[in-house]
Amino acid sequence: QVQLVESGGGLVQAGGSLRLSCAASGRTYITYPMGWFRQAPGLEREFVARISSSGDSTYYADSVKGRFTISRDNAKNTVYLQMNSLKPEDTAVYYCATALKGWGRGEAAADYWGRGTQVTVSS
Repeated sequence: QVQLVESGGGLVQAGGSLRLSCAASGRTYITYPMGWFRQAPGLEREFVARISSSGDSTYYADSVKGRFTISRDNAKNTVYLQMNSLKPEDTAVYYCATALKGWGRGEAAADYWGRGTQVTVSS
């Protein structure tokens, strides 16, 4: 079992920044690929960013590329999402997830999810 807890969400004005954290506990003696997803009201959950086990490979949705940065500190069992130049359309609940066997099947590959943290960007 892996437990994931997100934090760092909040209310920010457009153009501002937030840093989300996802702390993992449980089977953390083995690091896993991690990802961030988000779900806006009335919409389906969508992929935001993912990072490899070692942290040397990252991938982003086009909508956040150049504005968001995913990183990890395996010594702290924590994954981060630095969000800059935030837009009102970034408003959503942000979830972190882990895929024990990698993200080859996209969101369907996720094995564990956090409960999410709300990000609200005002215009």
